[in-house]
Amino acid sequence: MSNSFPILGSFLLFLFAISGGSLRPVNGQAPGQRVWCIARPSTSDQALIDNIEYACDIVNCSMIQQGGPCFYPTSLINHASVVMNLYYQKMGRHYWNCDFKNSGLTAVTDPSYGDCIYEC
Repeated sequence: MSNSFPILGSFLLFLFAISGGSLRPVNGQAPGQRVWCIARPSTSDQALIDNIEYACDIVNCSMIQQGGPCFYPTSLINHASVVMNLYYQKMGRHYWNCDFKNSGLTAVTDPSYGDCIYEC
């Protein structure tokens, strides 16, 4: 077993070198990279409703309520994206916190608009 460590170490060093020499966390997010969670456009209305209800049990959803900065446009996908991102940010920004039964995806482009600022 001890003979395999130098070989494994050499192999890992080789992979590090050919990857450009940069290490990334397991979830693929570079350190310091800003990432948001949004609803997948193909998600059904029922799944979006379920995501809103689930996330709003954990985060403050006043942003999507009437008078909140993210109330307009009043679409399920917009409201779900806002609260899914709040949940993702609160829970530690792990890729699995944006899964929502495969109805979420991460974005590196800021989805904020007007006064609706997505937390990051």
